[in-house]
Amino acid sequence: MTMRGGTLHAPAHSRAGDGERPPTRLPMVVHVLALGTFLMGTTEFVVAGLLPEIAQDVQVGVGRAGLLITVFAVGMIVGAPLMAMLTLRLPRRLTLVLALGVFAAGHLVVALGSGFALLLAARFLTALATGAFWAVANVVAARAAGPAASSRALGVVGAGAMLANVVGVPLGAFAGQLMGWRGPFWALAVLGAAAMVLIARQVPRDADGDQAVSLRSELSALRSKRLWLVLAACTTTTGGVLSTYTYVAPLLPERPGWPPDSCHWSWSGSGPVPWRASSWAAASGTTARTWRRSWPPR
Repeated sequence: MTMRGGTLHAPAHSRAGDGERPPTRLPMVVHVLALGTFLMGTTEFVVAGLLPEIAQDVQVGVGRAGLLITVFAVGMIVGAPLMAMLTLRLPRRLTLVLALGVFAAGHLVVALGSGFALLLAARFLTALATGAFWAVANVVAARAAGPAASSRALGVVGAGAMLANVVGVPLGAFAGQLMGWRGPFWALAVLGAAAMVLIARQVPRDADGDQAVSLRSELSALRSKRLWLVLAACTTTTGGVLSTYTYVAPLLPERPGWPPDSCHWSWSGSGPVPWRASSWAAASGTTARTWRRSWPPR
């Protein structure tokens, strides 16, 4: 499946040549892109740790408040391929900056809004921007790192989303308990604006020799039966896990031995402790191994 001028596997132009030695450090732009994926991974599920507070404030049921996560997921499903196609002719740097701008604006709307319908619309718009960012970030990282280090660059960008689940979401949920559920959305809006400035400064302009990718070539990947099989497997497994994950915050305090005040200390809105521990181990091992070889950046 193609992705804004690249593919999900290593593109031909970003594979290491025979005997080519990968650089010791990755460019700074790769780490800036990882910051973007960290923010976008955090916003997707920080709502899960704040569902009771959001539901009470906007006067809807907890089940209905969960639509704030559902609508974001739908926006991602629609936004990633749609925005990749709509932005094919735009410079990659401009696409990333615009995506982060919409991302920051969407969080401002959520932080200031009061109506549930407005919150849903803002979350959907934010998800479209997230899809546009993801469609371009991996390609930019691979090109910036060069053929010999493209795999490591993709690993660093992906690690941003992994760290979002084990660091960003728990911290966001905990901060929401201290300053109100709108606090994390204010923080994400500010960080999104800061990331927009960094992207504008760090991402290079598209080279004059870059060839525009046609829409037909992008859609040709959808003919692969193996691709649809993988997508179906990912949909069923991830959907089952995250359907439960979404409603742990309102359900866990109802269990004996889980006082409401201590729930967010031990769980912090992002999953039971054993599952978090395993995620910490996996993410920290992968991230440390990747960053040890690439930090400080060039």
